[in-house]
Amino acid sequence: MSHSAPREIGRVVALWRYPVKSMMGEELNATEVTERGLLGDRVYALVDNSDGKVATAKNPRKWPQLFDYRAAFVGTPRPGAQVPPVRITLPDATIVTSEQSDHNQILSQALNREVTLEATEREQQEGAAATSEEYWPDMEGLDYRDTVTDFELPEGTFFDIGVVHVLTTATLDRLRELYPQGRFEIRRFRPNVVVETANGPKDFVENGWIGHTLAIGDEVRLSVTEPCPRCVMITLPQGDLPKDVGILRTAAKHNQVNVGVYASVVHGGTVRRGDAIRLA
Repeated sequence: MSHSAPREIGRVVALWRYPVKSMMGEELNATEVTERGLLGDRVYALVDNSDGKVATAKNPRKWPQLFDYRAAFVGTPRPGAQVPPVRITLPDATIVTSEQSDHNQILSQALNREVTLEATEREQQEGAAATSEEYWPDMEGLDYRDTVTDFELPEGTFFDIGVVHVLTTATLDRLRELYPQGRFEIRRFRPNVVVETANGPKDFVENGWIGHTLAIGDEVRLSVTEPCPRCVMITLPQGDLPKDVGILRTAAKHNQVNVGVYASVVHGGTVRRGDAIRLA
């Protein structure tokens, strides 16, 4: 790891958390960051009653509509407090909250599959890592082709890999250059922290951050651990964004299927939109 003086590399232009795994989330002006990432991020998930696996848009054949659901907290998450109830807006605009006694029945009927809305607090008590599934399209550059594989989530969480996902505008701009027909919008990639890089080239700049520390604002310190491998999720339609397999194909061809990086939290605190980011 470099021990040179930290240099400013950009600013936070967007913050996102996703209260329910694989549903649309909330854009924030500020949030607390703990060792588990942005407070409230992916603290809920749907679990398939038939096999106990966590629902994810990584397997769109089984869960084709998750991106049509939007999740937001009823109250404000606070450090050390019980996670607040969540409000879910269904594709038909029906609203259900986790406080309703019939919320699992409503969600099951909407998804045409028996599900239970779980919180990580309950998963931790059971002490076992959750399992989910991923569909791999038939595409050059992927580890598997046209098959479904199982993967374990980090114990006690509903994250796929890392607790914070960081993405730069430089990477999005580079992808747009490589595939002008594609709509490379932030929401396709579901990051937590979006960085507008300062006067840099249109390039996959996050690749050079791995093994370094990001200092965000006055308090938050993130250790960049690994690239973020992408999957079929980024090709799926959501809102007015069309299905586009070219999005994933471009990442596979030009950056080993990676878009953005994962990070662990070295020191928590408050992060705000507009905060300066320094690389050490």
